[in-house]
Amino acid sequence: MVNKKSEYKNNKNESAYKRDYDNEKYQNQAIMLSNKVNKQYKHFSKRYAKQNIDIFRLYDWDIPEIGVVVDWYAGHLVVAEYLKKNSDPYWLTVMAEAVAKTLDVKIENLHIKQRHTGYKDGNRYERIAHTDKKIVMSERDLKFYINLEDYVDTGLFSDHRNTRVMVREMAQGKDFLNLYCYTGSFSCYAAKGEAKRTVSVDRSESAIQWAKENMELNEIPVDSGFTVRENINDKNAIDSKVGIDNKEIQKEASSQKNIFIKAHAFDFLEKAKKKGQMFDIAVVDPPSFSSSRESNTRQCQSGSTSPNFKREDLDITRKEIDLKHHFDIAQDHPQLLKAVVEVMRKDSGSVIFFSTNHQNFQLKLDELDVVKSSLEESCDSFIKEIKEITSITIPEDYKTPKKQIHRCWKIVV
Repeated sequence: MVNKKSEYKNNKNESAYKRDYDNEKYQNQAIMLSNKVNKQYKHFSKRYAKQNIDIFRLYDWDIPEIGVVVDWYAGHLVVAEYLKKNSDPYWLTVMAEAVAKTLDVKIENLHIKQRHTGYKDGNRYERIAHTDKKIVMSERDLKFYINLEDYVDTGLFSDHRNTRVMVREMAQGKDFLNLYCYTGSFSCYAAKGEAKRTVSVDRSESAIQWAKENMELNEIPVDSGFTVRENINDKNAIDSKVGIDNKEIQKEASSQKNIFIKAHAFDFLEKAKKKGQMFDIAVVDPPSFSSSRESNTRQCQSGSTSPNFKREDLDITRKEIDLKHHFDIAQDHPQLLKAVVEVMRKDSGSVIFFSTNHQNFQLKLDELDVVKSSLEESCDSFIKEIKEITSITIPEDYKTPKKQIHRCWKIVV
């Protein structure tokens, strides 16, 4: 006969033992993490202070059993865990508070978050708070509004600070396109580089507003721009709202320098081509995956519910999917880049900076029709060169042996 009291006592002791073991384990990991972060802070802080850079990375999963990322934001810390199935919120709190204590950061300036490593795990871009609190931080001679509370991402992708400098150095007198502009940091750099015109496109109204605020913060003149309706079936509405009619642009050429357009990227590119709008420099940094709420293409993405559905059926179906409503960078980047090439000036060394943070991304060179020699004649191909420049676009604080924070290509048209 089993003694219930004895069984309960044994279970209780086992639970207490596990808790004590976990606490000891967590404390040891917290010490390892704090030592690593402190070392990195001492290495980078003075150097970046001289460059007036307020935001930099201190840690990114450098120790295999400590899967977090730690970013410095001018006296604030963002500590985010790469979520696993067995993630323990208490563990993340222990790690974060240990790092804050080591760097003498106040608890109210400590921001704890969780990062999804794949789109299937949830919507990584959804709002997680509603403080609407933005603070100003510097990147060299520019300033940007940062929101440390409301989203996983804070408003500035600091891993592209080198790429922004490259754009600024090329921008003088050029027409610049910022597709998927987010909060407009590339547009701010291009404007400061004396671009003749910047056009910032994003389907998010809040992102467009944030980008305008960043422009104004840097004393850059802002033009109202135009909006493309998300209802792509309303073609008349799109034609009347797209704001890229040649006559309109010519009439307001003197005042329309920095334009913001709320639109799907493919909607904008289609109308820009139709109206003859051309650019000299473009930055294309799309999300890895996106789906409009009104789209019913998720079934195609997942492979249909039919047990007889085959991979080749998915590939055929994808050709018929409206890319304005569903986008998968691994599959659809050739169509996107070809559409961007169509609005780039030809034979003048126009440049597209294409980037992605998709960790398993493979560029489909065979689908991009690169001109292989000056003697090759092709009315369909205007790409002269594609060169990966990832190594020079990633700052030192973001370089790790385990992974690349992003990949980036320079495409010459």
